[in-house]
Amino acid sequence: MNHTKEEVLKHLTQDLYCRLGVSTVEGVGVFAIRPIAKGLYPLRSWLPRDEVRVEFADLKTLHPSIRKQIDMFCYVNHEEEYADVPCIGLNAMNISIYLNHSKTPNLAFDDEGELVALKNIQAGEELFIDYDESFGDVHIF
Repeated sequence: MNHTKEEVLKHLTQDLYCRLGVSTVEGVGVFAIRPIAKGLYPLRSWLPRDEVRVEFADLKTLHPSIRKQIDMFCYVNHEEEYADVPCIGLNAMNISIYLNHSKTPNLAFDDEGELVALKNIQAGEELFIDYDESFGDVHIF
């Protein structure tokens, strides 16, 4: 997918709101580089969001370090024994996979699966989603 210089500049001007940084909550987190208004979609990307379902039986043949990457960065369903792996693989990632969990999130998935700001977010503030609401997990923190 090739884009023109004008399209890239428009994307940088209108769609770039976040960066990765060291989280005080856990490891790496996603942070606002400029104010994000409530209702804005701060993590829009040109990367496809499609995923491929891979059963655990197929994953068993992979090197343990690769299985660990899948467990850390993909949706894994232990009850039904599968993982949803991004169709772009794991060498290119949308930074949204670094969103940390909070019971008071400032982002949530809308009905189309896009992340939307639930409130105004200041530059420098870490962005969070509620894993329980987003993925059906259960956290007490």
